[in-house]
Amino acid sequence: MPTESGPQFLKEKYDLHNAPEVQTAAERTNRRNERAAQDGEEFETIGQDPAARIENYLRRFTEITKRTDPEKRERGLEAVKQLIFDKFVTKYEDVPESFKQLQERLIRERGAGGDWAGATDEQREQVIRQNAEAMIDDQQASLEQWIDYLASADSSYMPDYLKYWTVRSVLGLQEYDKENHKFPNRSRGTLKQFPDINQEALVYVTEALEKHFNGQKPEYEYDIQPEDRTRFEQFIEHQSFAKMYAWAVEQINPISEELLQVTEGQWHKFEQGSDSHALSDSIRGRSTGWCTAGQNTAKTQLEAGDFYIYYSNNEEGSPTIPRIAIRLETGKIAEVRGVAYKQNLDPYMGPILEEKLNEFPDKQQYLKKEHDMATLTALEQRAKAGEELTKIDLAFLYEIDSQIEGFGYQRDPRIKELRVGRNMEADMLTIFECEPAQIARSVAEINAETKAFVGKLEPGIFTKIAEHPAIEHLYTNFPEGKIARSELTIGGKTVDQLKAEMAEKQINTSSWAEDMLAKMPVLPNPEQITLIRLKVGDLGLTGQPTTDEIYARAAELGLELCPAEVGPHQRLKDTEQPLGDWYRVAMKQIADRFGSPDVFRLERNDHGLWLSDSIAEPDRRWDLDDQFVFGLRNVSPDSQAPEPFIPQFEF
Repeated sequence: MPTESGPQFLKEKYDLHNAPEVQTAAERTNRRNERAAQDGEEFETIGQDPAARIENYLRRFTEITKRTDPEKRERGLEAVKQLIFDKFVTKYEDVPESFKQLQERLIRERGAGGDWAGATDEQREQVIRQNAEAMIDDQQASLEQWIDYLASADSSYMPDYLKYWTVRSVLGLQEYDKENHKFPNRSRGTLKQFPDINQEALVYVTEALEKHFNGQKPEYEYDIQPEDRTRFEQFIEHQSFAKMYAWAVEQINPISEELLQVTEGQWHKFEQGSDSHALSDSIRGRSTGWCTAGQNTAKTQLEAGDFYIYYSNNEEGSPTIPRIAIRLETGKIAEVRGVAYKQNLDPYMGPILEEKLNEFPDKQQYLKKEHDMATLTALEQRAKAGEELTKIDLAFLYEIDSQIEGFGYQRDPRIKELRVGRNMEADMLTIFECEPAQIARSVAEINAETKAFVGKLEPGIFTKIAEHPAIEHLYTNFPEGKIARSELTIGGKTVDQLKAEMAEKQINTSSWAEDMLAKMPVLPNPEQITLIRLKVGDLGLTGQPTTDEIYARAAELGLELCPAEVGPHQRLKDTEQPLGDWYRVAMKQIADRFGSPDVFRLERNDHGLWLSDSIAEPDRRWDLDDQFVFGLRNVSPDSQAPEPFIPQFEF
C-alpha cells in the first residue's frame, strides 16, 4: 500500500474516519480555514471524504512536532501527552482490590505484620497509595517514551498512518511477557507498564508492513528459520502489531555477555551521501536498538553527515558486531549511541569511545556522558559486591554537583536502582560531612554549627543562611529539592556586545528574545549578583500558582526579581546546561511586539543552547516543577513588591 493509501488502511482497520476525534479535528480545521478566507486566502473545506478527514486528523501531530519554536513545540507535545495520559494511564481510583491485597501480603512477608496491624486505616491507605502511584508514574514514563520517539526525527522513516497504527496498538498492550512470548492486552486498572521500545524491532515491523502493502515480502536474516518466517508473514496478513512486534523482539537477539566483553575491533566511517544499504545492512539483526537499521533512516542520516560505527570482533575474530555509533550533522556530533539499555553505552566500551572522541572538537559534552556512565557502572559493580560507598561515590549518585548524563533517550534506570533501599539520612551525613544536629530542618534550628539545611523555606531563611557561611547545602527535600546558589557578574556590556558573544558561542536566540534584547536596559558597570534557582513547588506553593503569586511568595522569602540582563549573561555562563533542561529568569516582564509580557528562558535541546522567551502574564499559571532564577535580596525584607506589568504594543 503506497503511503498515500494509508488513510484507507486506517479506515478499514479502525473505521477511523467516523471517530469523534476525527470529526473534532475537521471542525477545527474548517473554522481556521474560514477565518483565513476572511483575509482573502483560498482554502478547501474538510468534508465527508474519509481519506481527507483522516489525513487532516493525522496532520495535526506532524504540525506540532515540526514547530521550529522550541517552547511552542514543547507546549503542543505536552498537551498531546496530557490528553493521552488522562485517557490511558491508570488512575489510582481504578486500581483493583487485588493489588491492595497483594500489597498487604508482601508487607506481612517482609516481617512488618505487627506494624501493619497497629496502623490506622488512613495509614494503610497512604502506604498502598504511595506504592500504586509509584507504579503509575513508571507506567506513564513507559508511555511517554513512545510519544517522545514518534515526535522525534528518529522516527522520520515512519509515515503518519503507521505512527497512528503503532501508538494505537501500544495503548492496548502491556509490557512483554517473556515466559509466554507475547505482549498481553491491557486491562482496566492494570499497573503494568506499556511495551518498551526496541527501535530496531519497530523499524523491522513497520518496513515489513509497508512492503506487504506494496506486494513485497520482508527481508530475513540468514538464521531465521522457515517456520518462523511463515509465522511472521501470517502476522503481517492480520496486521497484528502485537504479534509482529513480539516476533521481531524475539528474533532480533541481544549480544551475548561473552561477546560484550570482547573489545577488540575497528571503527568504520560511512561518508556523508554514501550508500545507505551498507550502513543499515551492517547493523540489521544485531539487536542494537538503533533506528539506523532501517534503510530509510540510514539514508536520511547519511544525507545529514558522516556516520561512524565501532565493530567488535565476532567468534571468528572478524569486526562485525556494532557497539558504538557516532552520528554527525554539519560536521558536529549529533548523537552517540551504545547497545545497552535505552541505547546507553555498554560497560566495556568507555575507553574505545573516549579515544575516538578526541578526534572531534565538540567532544567535551560527550566525554562527560562517557565519564558518568563509567562511574555509574563502577558503582553498580561495587554495590553488588557489598562494598561501602564513599562520600565521592554518594555525591555522584545523588547528583550533588551535576546531573548524571547518559547516551540514551531515557534516564539511566541504575540511578534509581542504586538509591532504592539505601539509608538516605545516613548518606546525607556522609555527603555533608556532619552530625545529625548539624542539619537544620527549620530556620529556628540554624546555628553556628549548621552545615546543611533540609526543610521548608520560611521568611528570613536566606538572611539567616547569609549570616552562617558554613551552610554549604540547601534543600527543601533531599535529593530532589536542591536550591542552587551561584554568583554572576552582570553589567558593563552593551546589548550588541552580549549578542556578539552569544553568536560566537553559537547560542541560539528566539525571535521574541531578540525583541526583548532590543528593549533590555543594561548596567553601565560590572557588578555581582547572587542567583537562587528553585522550583515553584520549593516556594511552598500548591496547585498551579500564578506569576504574581510566585513573585509575591519569593519576595516574602527574601528573594527579588533579577535585572533583565541576567538572561543573556547567565546564558553565556551556563554552557554546561544538561540536554532537556530549562529554566526561566524571574524578572520584570518585557513587552514583545504584540504587547505580551515575556521573561527570558534558558534551555538546551537537540539544536543546542537557547536564549528563548516565555510569556508570563501576571495571571498565568505554572506547574510546581517549573524552575525560576531569582536574585538574592540585599536589602530590607520589607521592600515593596515589584511594579505591575503594563503591556505596550508595537506594530
